[in-house]
Amino acid sequence: VQLVESGGGLVQAGGSLRLSCAAPGITLEDYAIGWFRQAPGKEREGVSCISSSDGSTYYADSVKGRFTISSDNAKNTVSLQMNSLKPEDTAVYYCAVFYGLGCPTLVDEYDYWGQGTQVTVSS
Repeated sequence: VQLVESGGGLVQAGGSLRLSCAAPGITLEDYAIGWFRQAPGKEREGVSCISSSDGSTYYADSVKGRFTISSDNAKNTVSLQMNSLKPEDTAVYYCAVFYGLGCPTLVDEYDYWGQGTQVTVSS
């Protein structure tokens, strides 16, 4: 399964970016796409997730109210709309796929990963 992220870049604090994750190789019906991020010197952390089976979503407390995840199941694409960006949102953002029900939050639960896209928020 190949996952390809796009949409990263440099933005000023308060600005917006929209990340996309294309996952054309997914064939199973029950899966979840998660977004994670990793800042320099820090562990990879879960940001958001959406389940294909029931559309349930998860957001980390740090992004609630600012980020919105959405999916286009017909195109196997998941987007992450990021608004009101802060310098602490700066990180490499990864999407990953979990085969199963629900929306796991742990890195080790995901089966395949994209290469990541850099998001830099300047103050």
